[in-house]
Amino acid sequence: MTLAPGDVAFDVEFRGITKRFGPLVAVNRVDLQVNKGEFLSLLGPSGCGKTTSLRMIAGFEQPDEGELLIGGTDAVGVPPYRRNVNTVFQSYALFPHMSVIDNVAYGLKQRGTGKAERIRLSGEALELVQLTGRQDHRPSMLSGGQQQRVALARALVMHPQVLLLDEPLGALDLKLRKEMQVELKRIQEQVGITFIYVTHDQEEALSMSDRVAVMSNGVIEQLDEPRVIYDNPRTTFVAEFIGDMNFLSGVVTEQVGGQFIVDAGGGVVIRGHGAASRGSSVRVGIRPERMTALPGSPEQQANSAKATVLSKMYLGDQIQISVSLANGQRIIVREQRASANPVLDVVYSGDEVLVSWDDKAPLLLEQTAPLQSSAEAEQYTPSEEAAVHASTEES
Repeated sequence: MTLAPGDVAFDVEFRGITKRFGPLVAVNRVDLQVNKGEFLSLLGPSGCGKTTSLRMIAGFEQPDEGELLIGGTDAVGVPPYRRNVNTVFQSYALFPHMSVIDNVAYGLKQRGTGKAERIRLSGEALELVQLTGRQDHRPSMLSGGQQQRVALARALVMHPQVLLLDEPLGALDLKLRKEMQVELKRIQEQVGITFIYVTHDQEEALSMSDRVAVMSNGVIEQLDEPRVIYDNPRTTFVAEFIGDMNFLSGVVTEQVGGQFIVDAGGGVVIRGHGAASRGSSVRVGIRPERMTALPGSPEQQANSAKATVLSKMYLGDQIQISVSLANGQRIIVREQRASANPVLDVVYSGDEVLVSWDDKAPLLLEQTAPLQSSAEAEQYTPSEEAAVHASTEES
């Protein structure tokens, strides 16, 4: 990409940023580049460092180490009011004694913008958030979702380079949150301003964002598009935090042509794709929706396992079955009711089923090198049971 004179590649950039609160390292040597005009979410559990990162961009906190650039300019030490960013909080922070339009125009008034221009710009902002006709109302006359729109309009009317959103939908009920997710994405695409959104809600982050930064213990575990984050988590933490995941552990018995075979015990043999060393101990993740269940006890092969049903639940258009494998592992199978085997409707606790998955479903998450020497590793042979299953699958 060719940049125009004076232009910069990123609206926000962290270079080795560290922030401490006494002995606690809230953000630990984080590197982050936020592209112009993108919707980026910082996602993670409480205490992961996402809000501290946002507060450093806003100027409410200063980093102890590293460089923080906004629009290509060093922002360390620059007070909040001198940064071309604005923040939308979960609490709305509206002035209850002011009308909606006066709340929206407040920042413009502080900036010294003339009254006629304030009214014009505030009216445009209210139109953007679909609150035209509410300009003379007080905040107490509005619903929670409408108050959040006012707070959003008040931030956008200032035309910030970056808009920071600190769990802004947390106080809304589920229906309003889903409606506002759609609205936020629409508004962001319409105005083209960079949004940096903090949330612990994975559904929010995945549904709205261009990219998601999953944080844990002050570091970014993975930064990528939502699809990649969900389909190809790089770490066990990301796999556990994003969606549901079944975990199986075992030893790699074969590694040929980019494929591995894992003996997980109890007759469970996993065939998948990835670079796994023969003889190493691995942890594999499989999404519940990548698995299917077949009533009865057909012959077990690679990528299938005999199981006992523990419970069954109907989740609207899905059916979810919790089962116990022969190796003692408990896993969840989730199928669309429209495509699931109709016999599953009459499967109950204690019944036997065969759980299966294809060879693209297993995700290789952790790998521990074998303890034996390389010479011993060359002599490593899979268990007879694993070899039989692998041979059966190949034939």
